[in-house]
Amino acid sequence: MPKLTIDNREVEVEPGETVLDAARKLGIDVPTLCFLKGYKASTSCQVCIVKMADSGRVVPSCGMPAAEGMRIESETPEVHSLRRTALELILSDHVGDCLAPCYFACPAHMDIPKMLREIGDQDLVHAIATIKEDIALPAILGRVCPKPCEKGCRRSGADGPVEVCDLKRTVADRDLESGDPYIPECAADSGKRVAVVGAGPTGLAAAFHLRREGHHVKLIDAEDRAGGRLWHEFPKDLPEEVLAGEVAVILRMEIDFASNTRLGTDIALSELQQSFDAVLLCCGGDAKEEAKDWGLKISRRGVDVNAGTFETGTPGVFAAGNAIRGKGLVVRSVADGKEAAAAIDQYVRGETITPVARPFSSRIGKIPGDELPEFLANGTPGARLPASKPTDNPLDLPVASEQANRCLACGCIAHGNCSLEHYAAQYGADQARYQSGRRAYVQVNRSGSVIYEPGKCINCELCVQIANQAQDALGLSFVGRGFDVRIGVPFHGTMEEALGSVASKCIGACPTGALYFSVKHQVQPGCQACDSNA
Repeated sequence: MPKLTIDNREVEVEPGETVLDAARKLGIDVPTLCFLKGYKASTSCQVCIVKMADSGRVVPSCGMPAAEGMRIESETPEVHSLRRTALELILSDHVGDCLAPCYFACPAHMDIPKMLREIGDQDLVHAIATIKEDIALPAILGRVCPKPCEKGCRRSGADGPVEVCDLKRTVADRDLESGDPYIPECAADSGKRVAVVGAGPTGLAAAFHLRREGHHVKLIDAEDRAGGRLWHEFPKDLPEEVLAGEVAVILRMEIDFASNTRLGTDIALSELQQSFDAVLLCCGGDAKEEAKDWGLKISRRGVDVNAGTFETGTPGVFAAGNAIRGKGLVVRSVADGKEAAAAIDQYVRGETITPVARPFSSRIGKIPGDELPEFLANGTPGARLPASKPTDNPLDLPVASEQANRCLACGCIAHGNCSLEHYAAQYGADQARYQSGRRAYVQVNRSGSVIYEPGKCINCELCVQIANQAQDALGLSFVGRGFDVRIGVPFHGTMEEALGSVASKCIGACPTGALYFSVKHQVQPGCQACDSNA
């Protein structure tokens, strides 16, 4: 059997196996997009390239037979750079959003499309759980947030944005009124203790997320009740019962609240450092005036921190919210609390803190008017809620469902399970590096069970090969010439006819989310493609 080396590691393979097979035997994650075990390698995507050390040739590993004595380079800066270029060339022609625009517009980065799908299904139990993955105070934010997510909503360019804040408030209000409000399950006791100084929106959010991770939290505030600036900053918009209700839900998570306790007067920072594994300062804009007395550096706006990790430079002491910003939106404060809690969680567990960073996402960008109808077809028609709508009562459930279904589902249905997204993030690919324009956004077979988006397709041929092996499928083929070559159905058939019983297999093999089941059709009885998905 042939023996070869990859990055100076020897491996033996079976006759007929490839360099990619050899790499996988060594546990090397060589990226692939157009390859699937058991099918002919098309070698079209070029992201699996390796370098042959003796000749200097660069070859696709999926189609290169392994031979005795080969010396292969895989995990080197040169090869990684070439793979990154291959990914960037693919992304330059990719028409799709991994994450919806509203995700990036929301400072708390909530999964808004998921929440809207659940509200559309009138599933408020899961909707409140989705919301509280990222937002600890949704009933409050539903009233005082300036709605940046709605400003980023793609539908605003047509007939107005989806009413995200009102829908979020509706779910949160109904949860508070239920008598048994949602409290997330907390991880097992970590044995770690964190002091959070300041019980305003940042401190409350941080305490909420730290408890979820299993840490003991002591929330300290100079006032006699938790809520901070929320009690006086929004007298007309925020009813006391709503504020008190959401604060009470957080404190019910076995959080120790010490009221009437002022840092620097009743207790010293050094005492907290000795008693707790970490300290988070969320004591508002006043922190800037007192930080020097606590031995901390200050910036122009507040306590000086590492912007990506919220570390102050004093071991174990972190700061967030208006303590570092001077003044900020409540939604930004809540987002700071979540992000600071994540950093502290890593710190107390002895892990390296991963700085806050935007996740990779392919982005379509601005949509011209002639493409908007393609997007509008993804959401249901319906007028926006009137500007004079009541704000003190939650929306009726049918109304909320109708409004939620206006969402255009801009994010990719394959997000989190897409090979292109995964490897683009891993290799730090820049979508804009070779981009000079893009194809129009198009959905094929939009009213059917299986939808195809040519703008995401990389012509990997996997669905063609799979469908051509099925006895009950019409099959797929390449149509067009040159740069215009695309996947098509022979004889103008439907995608259901083309894929037959292997629809689910074809969709599972698609490396870019170009082929997927329609949410509206995947559970319909009697549909061959849907039955194959089941």
